[in-house]
Amino acid sequence: PLKSGPISFTRKVGVGPSDHINVGCECDYQRYFKAFELQQIDQKSPKLTLLFRNTKPVTPMAMAALRREGRRFVPLVSSPRPINAIQSTLAPAEEQVGLGVRSISTQIVRNRMKSVKNIQKITKAMKMVAASKLRAIQVRAENSRGLWQPFTALLGDTPSVSVKKNVIVTISSDKGLCGGINSTSVKISRALHKINSGPDAECKYVVLGEKAKAQLIRDSKKHIELTMTELQKNFLNYTQVSVIADDILKNVEYDALRIVFNKFQSVVSFLPTTATVLSPEVVERESEAGGKIGSLDSYEIEGGETKSEVLQNLSEFQFSCVMFNGVLENACSEQGARMSAMDSSSRNAGDMLDRLTLTYNRTRQASITTELTEIISGASALEG
Repeated sequence: PLKSGPISFTRKVGVGPSDHINVGCECDYQRYFKAFELQQIDQKSPKLTLLFRNTKPVTPMAMAALRREGRRFVPLVSSPRPINAIQSTLAPAEEQVGLGVRSISTQIVRNRMKSVKNIQKITKAMKMVAASKLRAIQVRAENSRGLWQPFTALLGDTPSVSVKKNVIVTISSDKGLCGGINSTSVKISRALHKINSGPDAECKYVVLGEKAKAQLIRDSKKHIELTMTELQKNFLNYTQVSVIADDILKNVEYDALRIVFNKFQSVVSFLPTTATVLSPEVVERESEAGGKIGSLDSYEIEGGETKSEVLQNLSEFQFSCVMFNGVLENACSEQGARMSAMDSSSRNAGDMLDRLTLTYNRTRQASITTELTEIISGASALEG
């Protein structure tokens, strides 16, 4: 025989000697279904299915209750998010909530509306913060572009050069909620790693930012040579970035440094960019071979320094300038993407709030109509 416990109806196949009832919203079956016996539990079904066998004569009251409860709970469970707080009228009176079923559903919608309003306030505040930070960084990012452009004219930017030791410097952000700028940088870094890896060539990662580190460490942990985070915790200036560039040059052996960052174009668009910085030996070799790098012999060296020393200083200074521009461009792209993402989130929260308001008004009106109907029916019964 069935024991006392919660069961719920989502769909009624039929009423007869053998009926299938799927489990959904809670109710108590001890009161009316003592005439049924649990025969089988189907564990393979996504929903728990109970097969009942009629062992005793069923009263008309139990049959009517089964039909009513089956019809009542079908629309609730077929909805994408069933309301678990709604209980069956078959439950004992002490288990029912005093406000009634429709009052509970109205309260749930009201709480949901309050949550959406709070989220909308947060997203609007984050949008304004991102806009203020964007204005502060944008001018500095545009001014920093003039630092590395003379080096490109002198030493060139040759991403297709073939070397043995490649180091990919991936610049990303430490915080999320900024669209897909970090995923884009990681995808380009993985593509560069795949292109420049081979039996005679090795490729390592230097990761700047928490988000790129979290993604690359999943499948490329052994290739990560150095990681740095919290770059934007303090005010970004050339001194700070030059110290980071110096640490990278001291701890990593390289023939070519490939810096991956997002170049800022507008608030709604950014361009994934790769800048290549060659070592002094590779620059001298490419210059003598007559490659894409122009001949350096046409320049006169003053101060008594050798050509190798000058190329060493130029290479280090070029890397620090490209890093400074890349960090500022990526920070500017991050704030623009966050501003756009928060604007989209605020609009979506407004649309959701409109839908919830409509649902709340319909539920409240239905509750009022039902109460009026019950009052009128009770008055008519008393008069009769």
